[in-house]
Amino acid sequence: MANKDVNYYLNLPYSVQIQHMNDESGQYYYAKVMELDGCHADGQTVEEAYKNLRVVMSDWIDIKLEHGDPIPEPVPEEEYSGKFVVRVPKSLHRQLAQMAAKEGISLNQYVLHKLSK
Repeated sequence: MANKDVNYYLNLPYSVQIQHMNDESGQYYYAKVMELDGCHADGQTVEEAYKNLRVVMSDWIDIKLEHGDPIPEPVPEEEYSGKFVVRVPKSLHRQLAQMAAKEGISLNQYVLHKLSK
C-alpha cells in the first residue's frame, strides 16, 4: 500500500470546478474540489484560482492527516454505469410519459433531456 501522505492525495485525479463569479466586490474565479468538502479558493484569473486551490488543498489534506480524519478519494470513472433507478409518484410518472409521447420520444429520452437542462 502506498504511503498516503499529502503528495499521494495531491496526485489523485480529483474533480475541480472553477466558476466565473461576479458580485458587489467585482469579478473573480471561484475554485473548489468537489470531493473535499470545504476545500475551495478564489483568484482574479482561472490560473490564479487553480494555483490558490492547490495551496488550500495541500493545507486541507495536511490538517486531515494530522488529525487522523478520513480523506475521500476520487471515484474512478468506470464505477459509473450511467444507469440509476428513481421512484416517483404515479401522477408524475403519468405526466412525464404523456409529455414524452407528445414529443414522440421514449420516456427515458424525455427524462434524460429534462435532467440535462
